[in-house]
Amino acid sequence: MARVGEGFKLEQIHGKGRVRVARVWRRENGGPHFIVEWNVSVSLLSDCLPAYFSGDNSNIVATDTVKNTVYAKAKECSELLSVEEFGILLGRHFTSFYPMVSTAIINIVEKPWERVLINGQPHSHGFKLGAEKHTTDVTVKKGGALLVNSGIEGLALLKTTQSGFEGFVRDRYTMLPETRERILATEVSASWKYSFTNVTVIPGKPFCFLQRYLDVKRVLCETFFGSPKDGVYSPSVQNTLYLMAEAVLSRFSDIESVQLRMPNLHFLPVNLPNKDKPTIVKFDDDVYMPTDEPHGTIQATLSRPLSKL
Repeated sequence: MARVGEGFKLEQIHGKGRVRVARVWRRENGGPHFIVEWNVSVSLLSDCLPAYFSGDNSNIVATDTVKNTVYAKAKECSELLSVEEFGILLGRHFTSFYPMVSTAIINIVEKPWERVLINGQPHSHGFKLGAEKHTTDVTVKKGGALLVNSGIEGLALLKTTQSGFEGFVRDRYTMLPETRERILATEVSASWKYSFTNVTVIPGKPFCFLQRYLDVKRVLCETFFGSPKDGVYSPSVQNTLYLMAEAVLSRFSDIESVQLRMPNLHFLPVNLPNKDKPTIVKFDDDVYMPTDEPHGTIQATLSRPLSKL
């Protein structure tokens, strides 16, 4: 909400950040347990301007109430659900339960607990911490208008060959040699926008946001690496990024746009000479110095032609 007065314009938002909640679902008759751990942030746009201008707090939803609501709603979820589904559930609650709240913005990051395998068998209640995180940003407006963005953070990918970089601009500051043989390593941050525009058009079962997240991650990895035996050549991080984004949009019609951020994490060839022995270590595509500071930054967003972005 915004108000203009006395030459000033006030825009405000409030809520609760970094609400950490874990939820366990225990199956009867010895069935497997399930656990999620979420870091939830809730921001509310509401008609509480008198609190700023005159100290009237009668329209404020206390941030402590927001925190308690996260736990209460987690308790009400009797079945396993995705971060997207929980975000939509929270957004619908805040915009319908409180007349003064016009918009709820929910951000959730899921900690990647994965079921462990013991002697090749999935453990019924044992978990280990994985790597990449599942994220979502959900915006719900009063009346049901909806925006859902999901993503992956920390998807570390590396291949030891089938990568090069040639034909780039060369000038007096250029020292990087051209190559058709190098390590390609990155830590992918991906986000994608779903085409669902209202809470009433969310598909029912068997559609599952969690499965779509796993599918997108699989497509990103398959496109990055290529076939298991031969791989696929990458002429640049830029080209590989585009092909990964294009594969996601081609495969999933319910995704409207995808953004990828792929820093180029360098593995520098090691050559170690000295005045007495010029080849202590002579590089032969074998010994590298890994470094991520500084690193190349490559980011792009690919959208469908009719996207409203």
